[in-house]
Amino acid sequence: MLDANRDYPLGTRRPDLLSSPTGRPFQELALGDDVDRADLRATPETLRLQAEVARGASRPQLADNLVRAAELASIPDDTILEIYTALRPRRSTAAELEAWATRLEELGAPSNAAFVREAAAVYAERGILAV
Repeated sequence: MLDANRDYPLGTRRPDLLSSPTGRPFQELALGDDVDRADLRATPETLRLQAEVARGASRPQLADNLVRAAELASIPDDTILEIYTALRPRRSTAAELEAWATRLEELGAPSNAAFVREAAAVYAERGILAV
């Protein structure tokens, strides 16, 4: 288990644990080098490690957000934008949001699926679902 006081920030204190989505070790990435755009994205593993540090620092909400980010890191950007649009007030019906939640579960994003279901319940309560 990571120690929030000893291991944070991971990029400085535990770069051995980090790599880019293309597999390049964190220590090999430097500005000015030939760095692929994909090398600049956070990996799900890095986000999960950051969540572990946040939980260890008694920051559960931040940890939960980082877990959701880790789940989304492997989902294509266009899909994330579709979900973002669907979550705007009055854009989706309850059934459409449930369909997105189911799809997120199928994509390996159960925390995000729960978030969409929670949003659907709040939208129904506030009367801001599409009809």
